[in-house]
Amino acid sequence: MNFHDLCNISSSIRLAKILTEQCLREPRGAFYGGGIIVNPEFDCDIEGWKVFGQGKVKEGLSKEGNRFIVAHNRTHSFDSFSQQVRVEQGKIYSFSAWVQVSEGSEAIAVVFRPAKGDLTHGGRVIAKSGCWTLLKGGMVANFSSLVDIFFESKNTLLEIWVDNVSLQPFTKQQWRSHQDQSISKIRRSRVRFRVSDVDKTPLKGAQVSIKQTKSDFPLGCGMNYHILQSTDYQNWFSSRFKATTFTNEMKWYSTEKKQGQENYTTADAMMEFAKNNGISVRGHNVFWDNPKYQPSWVKSLSTDELRSAAAKRISSVVSRYSGKLIAWDVVNENLHFSFFEDMLGRNASAEFYRIAQQLDPNTTMFLNEYNTIEYGKDEASSPFYYHKKLVEILSFPGNARLSVGIGLQGHFGFGQPNLAYMRSALDILGTTRIPIWLTEVDVDKDPKQAQYLEEILREGFSHHAVQGIIMFAGPQLAGFNVTTLADMNFKNTEAGDVVDKLIDEWNSEILETETDDEGFIDLSLFHGDYDVTVKHPLINSSATLSLRVTKDKPQANIHVLIDT
Repeated sequence: MNFHDLCNISSSIRLAKILTEQCLREPRGAFYGGGIIVNPEFDCDIEGWKVFGQGKVKEGLSKEGNRFIVAHNRTHSFDSFSQQVRVEQGKIYSFSAWVQVSEGSEAIAVVFRPAKGDLTHGGRVIAKSGCWTLLKGGMVANFSSLVDIFFESKNTLLEIWVDNVSLQPFTKQQWRSHQDQSISKIRRSRVRFRVSDVDKTPLKGAQVSIKQTKSDFPLGCGMNYHILQSTDYQNWFSSRFKATTFTNEMKWYSTEKKQGQENYTTADAMMEFAKNNGISVRGHNVFWDNPKYQPSWVKSLSTDELRSAAAKRISSVVSRYSGKLIAWDVVNENLHFSFFEDMLGRNASAEFYRIAQQLDPNTTMFLNEYNTIEYGKDEASSPFYYHKKLVEILSFPGNARLSVGIGLQGHFGFGQPNLAYMRSALDILGTTRIPIWLTEVDVDKDPKQAQYLEEILREGFSHHAVQGIIMFAGPQLAGFNVTTLADMNFKNTEAGDVVDKLIDEWNSEILETETDDEGFIDLSLFHGDYDVTVKHPLINSSATLSLRVTKDKPQANIHVLIDT
């Protein structure tokens, strides 16, 4: 079995079926046959596994005769079982296991512990009693070393049950190969042109020119008020990006610094610039649930005063830009913080989503969070808790038909990004079939910052569930000092070169080609809009047409007639 076959085994289609099943009485088999795990399906008792921490380990046996491993008599969160494997520097390790708890439900995480260095939390899932649930994640090895793989659960009264464990290594070349295959499959479609005269006689050697005028995939960049002050910034931005998020200018603390004195001057001017340059805008944000980022005057309001002020805010900002945006981040960072819930009741956010949709019915309403794809140790915003919050919002009376979106900020810290964890998080949330955007991608300063940015952007673009990417990066002039794409003179940094390279790579180049003996041309084109010109060298005649290539049409047959 080759690498591509292995990738197909863990394809998102299969995962979607597995993850959306409510309860599996028996676990599915180990992915990749267990990879480098010894005794992955516990057919040989618990050979290859040992006690981790101070608990005890025993073999479990289902009524159907399936064998699994059980951690019991636990006193610490990490009391479980482990297996030691050797990892190689630079390789990406995809992990999966089927997990269950003895009673109720509880979060279980997989943790990788090297001989030296920090622990890596490689994935997390809410496990249930009576149901086998897939825990998926992984790690990228920054070293060659022995690593202990163990499991963690805060509730020490529960037993941890695990079966069919897998750890499969991939080289970065293999990982890239899979990304390229996925991009070809989900971002491009085959198009067949047939050129003939009015008598339907095929025209051999007809010259066909194809130019892409618009991409269907929004790869955008954050924008701030400096865009109104610099022609160079305007030219730099508009020549590259057709999607944006204003970093601060729509936020409550920007538009109503003093209570009752609203000022949308800057946001309106930026909206006008975007409109004039064909740039789509994500609304960011209606509310921010972090107490630290409320307008200063909000913090002293009583509950009733806050309720009134919040109602005025949502009506004002959403109504003002209704129909002009492609998205609203309705309640920013709603998993980490709860300012409005604490003040106005646990359903405050759900009510905000309902009101925002009523005021702007044709715009997608996003939950927007950090650490869901970039940091596996943060339990609050892990994919399953993110999904749980979405269910709560949609379960609120009147919210069942909300047009919701999943916003994943993507603020990656120093060092190698965990691409295996990122992919697993996207796989899990992708099963919801709710549109996913990476909304604020940046990478901390690092000698390999440009390389890491490219890896992250490729991972997002190659995933079928991701419908757009906005980077919170930009020119130094505008204060983008974390991930800077251009210096004060608008000369590209290394990260800027990466972005320009990917923009070119993910758009079809101008194609000049000729029809074959039967008058045909077969092409693979990125989804988007095209201008097509067809000429024949022996006749003084031509034809032009506009073409739209979409994922909904896996093969388009275009018949072009030239009047000879």
